[in-house]
Formats: sequence, structure tokens, C-alpha cells
Amino acid sequence: MSSGTVIGVVTFVYLGAFFLSIVGLVSGKKEMGRLVFWTAVAGFAAHAAGIFMRWHESYALGIGHVPLSNFYESLVFFSWSTVLLTLVGVRGQVRDVVMAFILPAAALMLGYASFSPGVENAIQPLIPALKSNWLAIHVITCFLGYAAFFVASVFGIVLLRGGGDPSRGDPAALMFSRCVMIGFIFFTVGILTGSVWAQMAWGRYWGWDPKETWALITWLIYAAVIHERIKGGRVTKRVALFSLIGLLSVLFTYFGVNYLPGLHSYL
Repeated sequence: MSSGTVIGVVTFVYLGAFFLSIVGLVSGKKEMGRLVFWTAVAGFAAHAAGIFMRWHESYALGIGHVPLSNFYESLVFFSWSTVLLTLVGVRGQVRDVVMAFILPAAALMLGYASFSPGVENAIQPLIPALKSNWLAIHVITCFLGYAAFFVASVFGIVLLRGGGDPSRGDPAALMFSRCVMIGFIFFTVGILTGSVWAQMAWGRYWGWDPKETWALITWLIYAAVIHERIKGGRVTKRVALFSLIGLLSVLFTYFGVNYLPGLHSYL
């Protein structure tokens, strides 16, 4: 069985877990939450296996490299990172609600990567600029940042109903604050390592490439989210709204800039 087949199957496992989560939320049966969790864990394990299988396949072809170099591989890793942070970082009853958002999003990314005719999934040799150990460090930290921001946005949607105070133990507010901070740290490291890599590959730390520009815009939006959160002492509707604007910026930084001329396009 190839890595592509495994990853394609995972799409349907995540969808199955999503439908179970909806049944659990509608019926109010708490035991469904445990079934959703373990179904998602099984899908996540197969997802991880698929990534490692693709890594092994690249070496079998004599062009071995970490599977993070094209649009297909980035979608697969983005989906995996989002599920990872949800499974590891979200606890309690709020996890059931988060799963209902994260699992279909993860399945959508995998489904698009696996079944869209416009996505090239063949393993390709790396271009010279990508032949660097910085590839893994930069891409992994950026996508872990993206994933944390994505999970934070789910809590932001929940908190738009009225906000929440982390100091009083509000689980949604606590998780929102934690995810935003984790995402900000990872994304900051991603930008810094990308700058170092750009200096080594292209002889400059920053060139205002569309991807670089929108990454900076995204960073500034989440810096504003953190500032507003600390200044107000709670997660207000304004803070939650800022986080959703940040998510739109994340999506444009990842998807939108591919349609602009630049050095970072996956298309």
C-alpha cells in the first residue's frame, strides 16, 4: 500500500469521526465523545504513518527528503498538525465542540490533496534552494503556528457569544489564549528561520516577497490579538474577532499568495 492510499483512507476516517461527533452533540450522549476521540486518534496514527511512508518512498526513489516541499505535502502536514494540537492540547467537554470543527477541516485538506486533479502528488526532486536542513525547521514551525491559530479560531467562534475570563477558569478562554500564544511563538520562529534560510539561499534576509509580506501581516494581527487580550485581561468579543481576521490572513498567506508571482508559490 502506498502513502497516498493511506492518506486518502485517513480522509474518510476523519469524516467518520466528524459524523460521530455530530451524533454525540445532537444526542447529548457523552460516551460518544470518547468514541470520537479514539477514532480520531486512529486516523491520526495512520496519518503519521502515511507521512513517514512518503518520506521512505522518496529515499527509495533516490531523491530522499522530508515530505514538506510541495502543495500536496504541505496540505497533508497542515492537516496532521491541526489534529495533533487538538488531540494533545484540548481537554474536557470543550474538546467535543472543537472536534466538530477540526475534523471536517482536516478531512477537507486531505481530500483536496488526495483527490483534486489540480494537486500534483508525485514525489519530485528538490530544487537547489530547498536542499537545506532549514526546510524542515522552517516549514514545521510555520505550520505548527498555522495549526495553533486555526484551533484558536474555533475557540474564538465560541467566545464571540460573550467572551471569557481565563483567570476565572473559563476553559474556552484558557484554550484560546494558550493556542494563540503557542501559535505566535511557533510562527515567530518560522519567520526567523525563514529569514536565515533566505539569506543562505538568495543572499538576503527579507525581500518583501508576497509570502513574506503576508506572513508579516499575519504576525502583526496576532501580536494585536495578544496585546488586546493582555490589556483587557479577558478574551473579549473584539479579541475573538481579531483572531478570526488573523485566520483569514493565515489562509491567504498559505493559499492566496500561490496565485501571486513570488519565490514561495506552491503552484
